[in-house]
Amino acid sequence: MKPLTIADADTIVLALQDEIRRSHEARYDHRLHAILLVAQGMTAPEVAGLLGDAPRTVQYWVRQFEDEGLSGLVEGERPGRPPRLNDEQMQQIDEALRQGPKAVGMDANLWDGKVLSAFIQQEYGIELGVRQCQRMFRQLGFRLRKPRPVIAHADPQQQKAYKKSAETGQ
Repeated sequence: MKPLTIADADTIVLALQDEIRRSHEARYDHRLHAILLVAQGMTAPEVAGLLGDAPRTVQYWVRQFEDEGLSGLVEGERPGRPPRLNDEQMQQIDEALRQGPKAVGMDANLWDGKVLSAFIQQEYGIELGVRQCQRMFRQLGFRLRKPRPVIAHADPQQQKAYKKSAETGQ
């Protein structure tokens, strides 16, 4: 039988590993596969090489499995960094975003990451980066809408005169 190949395998392997890391269920399944291979007689370095993990990581999973069974392979909560704004502040920001920036004392016509960052600094004394403020828009259910240039609403005759090339009669 002819061996199967995948085009651009190195890139595909990296993409699949990223996909496995993205989902809790996929990470759990990945650990199950590692334990299965060890149970079938492979060493931790062999399994690690096959699955793309560090041998020490595989050893840790085996120890967790031995100590706690299948529940030892379930990933625990990752606490992460605590939010810098509390729920009340987020509610106030949500209300402010539903108004124009001028209504809350900002010198801008539209909300964007820079204006929101300045507003949070001014109101709460908390520095958030522009990118974090852009994420906050999405978290609060807003989406980016760019203003249309005035020419889009102009008189059709003026638009025709403004164009660089004259229309041909064809």
